[in-house]
Amino acid sequence: MIDSTEPVVAARPGVLAGLDHWRTLPIDQQPAWPDSEGARAAAAEIATMPPLVFAGEIDQLRTRLAAAAEGRAFVLQGGDCAETFAGATADQIRARVKTILQMAVVLTYGASVPVVKMGRMAGQFAKPRSSETETRDGTTLPAYRGDIVNGYDFTAESRRPDPGRLVRGYHTAAATLNLVRAFTQGGFADLRQVHSWNRGFAANPANQRYEVFASEIDRAVRFMEAAGADFDELKRVEFYTAHEALLMEYERAMTRIDSRNGTPVDTSAHFVWVGERTRALGHAHLDFVSRIRNPIGVKLGPSVTPDELERIVDLLDPDREPGRLTLITRMGAGRIRDALPPLLEASKRFASTPLWITDPMHGNGITTPTGYKTRRFDDVVDEVQGFFAAHRAAGTWPGGIHIELTGDDVTECLGGSEHIDEADLASRYESLCDPRLNHMQSLELAFLVAEELTRR
Repeated sequence: MIDSTEPVVAARPGVLAGLDHWRTLPIDQQPAWPDSEGARAAAAEIATMPPLVFAGEIDQLRTRLAAAAEGRAFVLQGGDCAETFAGATADQIRARVKTILQMAVVLTYGASVPVVKMGRMAGQFAKPRSSETETRDGTTLPAYRGDIVNGYDFTAESRRPDPGRLVRGYHTAAATLNLVRAFTQGGFADLRQVHSWNRGFAANPANQRYEVFASEIDRAVRFMEAAGADFDELKRVEFYTAHEALLMEYERAMTRIDSRNGTPVDTSAHFVWVGERTRALGHAHLDFVSRIRNPIGVKLGPSVTPDELERIVDLLDPDREPGRLTLITRMGAGRIRDALPPLLEASKRFASTPLWITDPMHGNGITTPTGYKTRRFDDVVDEVQGFFAAHRAAGTWPGGIHIELTGDDVTECLGGSEHIDEADLASRYESLCDPRLNHMQSLELAFLVAEELTRR
């Protein structure tokens, strides 16, 4: 670990020249800033600000992800579809952290290995869009690209990309991360307290099938207490931040030089990933992440081929370092059992050890007749089961799950033990982008994944 008082330094002339190669390449999903000079000024201001995370923390995460890639840990990555500035409140941040901690306890017991906890938090402010514009009642305006770019309200003023939001995004991320650190290091994460929350969940008659599992965890915790386990140490947890490296000017402005070895690190988050819409080889996003030291992820949809996967691995993990590359599959429940096995078999020939994670959310979106974007909980579960089945058949390790969730009692995804139906969606549909699992659905999924882990 490096001295956290000087984790990174400003770049010397020429050191980051290669890092800016992305500017010469095709680039996708970037806002058209009306005030280009303002955007440059905002990026320059962010470049002078302190890092949000330290290089030593990033190296520690690489070690944890290497263990997960080798089957000695499991990864839980969860959080909002798109964070909003208004949603960066103490109550909402605490609820998301609480949900992830509760899921992690269940998964730890099921996997019998450590669970690496990563939040889609403190930076998940930008979202790719399927169209540059949105039309309502004959009026066409720029699409909402997340609070770090423009506003959600359908007015010309709100939808105009505002570079001042870049700076506000940095400050909101800093405030969020500060609170996350307090919750995860100040006793809120005490294992006994977190498990007591889960006992309440399992005691609900709707979740009776998980009561036995929860009772087993309860006995394990009581045994640890009787055996003299150091619960002072179990009051704190490692918690890492992650987001999609989408908005290139922001990610570039947050890149610093590790003072120990002169390598670039993106200090906007511990872990960043490239999405399905921006992972084209020869384009800007993959080129940028190939040059930073962070552990990185790539979303893989059902169309990716073994040949394309090999080229991605060669670019992003040329030295074949465990913990460097995470492959996040988002195939869809109806396609994962056919699309994933050829990739798993091909990856065995690459002499690499990628970490495989399933994102069972993004391939299962539907729109109801009333216009609500939603997902069926059963489809999410089915894709998770397909992910585990493919890995069992291939003899590879299913290393984690990547979930869009909230700690609130929203009604955005259909089904689950609460039996949310289409009529319920209107009651508490709060997402500005994609539908999220609510608190109860997230915990239910954790118990179901834990059951899969016990059968591996």
